[in-house]
Amino acid sequence: MTTETTGDDATKNAAMTRMSENLHKVEELTERLSKVMSNRQTHQQALDGPNQELFAKAAQSYFTEAINNPAKLMEHQMGYWTQTVTHFMEAQQALAKGQFAAPQDRTGKDRRFANPLWETHPYFNFVKQQYLINAQALSQAVDDITDMAPHEKKRLAYFSRQIIDLLSPTNFLATNPDALQRAIETEGESLVKGLENLISDLEANNGELIVRLADEKAFKLGENIATTPGKVVFRNRMFELIQYAPTTKDVHKTPLLVFPPWINKFYILDLKAQNSLVKWIVDQGYTLFMVSWVNPDQTYRDVGMDDYVKDGYLEAIREVKAITKEDKINAVGYCIAGTTLSLTLSLLKQRGDASVNSATFFTALTDFSDQGEFQPFLTDDFIDGIEAETEDKGILPSIIMARTFSFLRSNDLVYGPAVKSYMMGETPPAFDLLYWNGDGANLPAKMAMQYLRGLCQGNKLADGGYDMLGHHLVLDEVDVPICAIACETDHIAPWKDSYRGIQMMGSKDKTFIMTQSGHIAGIVNPPSKGKYGHYTNDDLTLDHEAWLEGAQFTEGSWWPRWNKWLEKRSGEMIPARHPGENGATVLGDAPGEYVSKKANS
Repeated sequence: MTTETTGDDATKNAAMTRMSENLHKVEELTERLSKVMSNRQTHQQALDGPNQELFAKAAQSYFTEAINNPAKLMEHQMGYWTQTVTHFMEAQQALAKGQFAAPQDRTGKDRRFANPLWETHPYFNFVKQQYLINAQALSQAVDDITDMAPHEKKRLAYFSRQIIDLLSPTNFLATNPDALQRAIETEGESLVKGLENLISDLEANNGELIVRLADEKAFKLGENIATTPGKVVFRNRMFELIQYAPTTKDVHKTPLLVFPPWINKFYILDLKAQNSLVKWIVDQGYTLFMVSWVNPDQTYRDVGMDDYVKDGYLEAIREVKAITKEDKINAVGYCIAGTTLSLTLSLLKQRGDASVNSATFFTALTDFSDQGEFQPFLTDDFIDGIEAETEDKGILPSIIMARTFSFLRSNDLVYGPAVKSYMMGETPPAFDLLYWNGDGANLPAKMAMQYLRGLCQGNKLADGGYDMLGHHLVLDEVDVPICAIACETDHIAPWKDSYRGIQMMGSKDKTFIMTQSGHIAGIVNPPSKGKYGHYTNDDLTLDHEAWLEGAQFTEGSWWPRWNKWLEKRSGEMIPARHPGENGATVLGDAPGEYVSKKANS
């Protein structure tokens, strides 16, 4: 007697074997997860959310409203109850017809719910509709609060939105049809890979959960990212100075020095050849120098804003002048580096130093009177938490800033990527911009608190002046020719706030350009893309609304317009300069050593 194994039996046996293997992997991953969580580095609880005072005030305001205007509260509650009960009845009626179909869906389009099952499957449709009804009710409850201070209500609205986004059914396996279908199709392998991705992200950040947005293995600095040829020609404790190799026979006489933000790495301006502002500038015939800031550790605890100016800006300007044997340079400051450039220009003015011929500001704020979307993070309880964190660690860790920035766009930068990585088991995309976004930098403790307390919270530079290096620095003394570029949908440095700061500067030669898109895409917008246009208006005496109303719109990148402005202030053409010529110092190839240091290494 023999026993034959049918094809169906073989298939079942193979499936059971794969399931057993996956279960074994889960056991191993669980041990890794326990280990990483037991060794998790803690941070101040104040950085995880607002203190209880905010919610106590909201509750008090809500109940006060209920007492003073009960009809309004009942209207709100009855509307919510009516929607909920009506939705339940319609779902019941649809099922009573004997058809496996969802009731009528009036909730509109939401890209989180793109899977057709959200529309056609009664279970998923019911969950989706009820979630959106609940979300609308919560948002309405916050909107109805009338006796809270505007800044407190804005903060309450932000954190309420975070709760709403967190509780989306797409964020949970049992209510996510995409994740459930993938788990079935892969016999659980997608969940195993997702757990591996989760643990890897936790291990990479010492137990802090920062969702990895890009495949880090796909990029290597100097090979397929940050590849514009150049040499490191100077190094001190604060920065490396890169001089890029010329691509034209002749160059403008006046060199160009770029100060990128030290919150991130400089190579956002040199991601790849097709969209590299660095390469494009060099191709236009400029001798280009780039500052690559050090990624500080706890030994930089006592480094302040004055050190960035003294040992960063002033030293870089001196070195570029010495290398090129020129008396003047043109300077660019991006984001916080633009804010600090304005401080430096006021300092140079008071010292009688005319080294800077012109200044360009990329998405730079100097007037922080309107804190925009960052207002929820600039209240005392959150800043107190940051201060305690920096006192403990000597730095403001990059992961704290990364998490803060990400939650300003939580569905796009937190929950959406987390679902794909942890529930679907997908490898993050090989996307250079997202790779850069995850390659953050720490901030020295002293500098971080000076910036947050003095500039962001106190608005001292725009409101009276900022004391540094024995000088009282004011915007009115920034009197070199200025070109400022701001971005229409920038949530980090809103264009209207950038515009207001430029208005306060003392220069009689000002150009302001507002480009479409946001903080990064608006700046990294090469002409070859033909994508985002820009607005210009010579009358900077107008308020921002009137300026925009009277502005002229031009299709395409702002880069060529800036080039026309810059070349008029860059002198005659001379033979191209090469890094290291005439025996000048060369310390290594671009992109250098400082840019390679990881924030958590």
